Amino acid sequence: MDAPRHRRWKIALAFACIYLIWGSTYLAIRFVVETLPPLGTAGVRFLIAGAGLYGWLAWRGEMRRVTLRHWKSAAILGSLFFLGGNGGVCWAETRVPSGLTALVIATVPLWIVGLDWVRPGGSKPKRWVLAGAALGILGVALLVSPGTAHEGIDPLGALVLLLASGSWALGTVTSRHLDHPGNHLTSTAMQMIGGGAALLLASAVTGEIADVSPSGVSSRSIAAFVYLILAGSLVGFSAYNWLLQVMPPATVGTYAFVNPGIAVLLGWAVAGEPVTGRILLAGGMIVVAVALIVTRRR
Repeated sequence: MDAPRHRRWKIALAFACIYLIWGSTYLAIRFVVETLPPLGTAGVRFLIAGAGLYGWLAWRGEMRRVTLRHWKSAAILGSLFFLGGNGGVCWAETRVPSGLTALVIATVPLWIVGLDWVRPGGSKPKRWVLAGAALGILGVALLVSPGTAHEGIDPLGALVLLLASGSWALGTVTSRHLDHPGNHLTSTAMQMIGGGAALLLASAVTGEIADVSPSGVSSRSIAAFVYLILAGSLVGFSAYNWLLQVMPPATVGTYAFVNPGIAVLLGWAVAGEPVTGRILLAGGMIVVAVALIVTRRR
């Protein structure tokens, strides 16, 4: 097989990973939180993934220039990304179907546009980006507005998901102004360790572990938990990291509007989650909005 063709296959496989694996993590999280504590399991997941990646990088000699300032940055970003972002998703999925969760979380680019605009020295978004943001806001409003028993979304769950999206976006914008190690894989490992520790602390403070009975933990929850560590964190991120090195960022960013469709489809096909006309309309508006923002915004 010639090299260019081999490279195309590698790119296609990597995109399949971030599309399908990351799109399926919402359903996996739903299975995990059926019988396991949402914050605690998320904390263990990221500590394991972060420690494994950190150990591998240390073995390669990548940790020589890591400083205390880098760890402070990792603690801040880990809390925003993994405690506020992923932790909010895990908790909300105890109340909100996985497909709807993915649609609300798809609004992260909308938050990034707004935060980047209002920050000191921020830049006003272009016309098409503003149009995408407006369409996305309308889609979210339609999605979370009161409906029938099969259309409505839990108000508290929806609020937590919107805050989780905002937390992830704030981490994205803040990340540009913090100190990082030269290797961004090192930074990611440190952020997962910091975020995992913050999640475990939050789990202990809320006392959620006390509500879990070991005999009540299902094999489906355990299998989904292992899947999130191996596929969602390690395989998915490795594919994402490699794609960022060989493809334009805007092309890699297409996962942001593909994942929600995968999540809705899997939630309907595997878990029997309802998909109504209003959900499809609102979801379509959000996906188109995100596509406009990702493809039009540098």
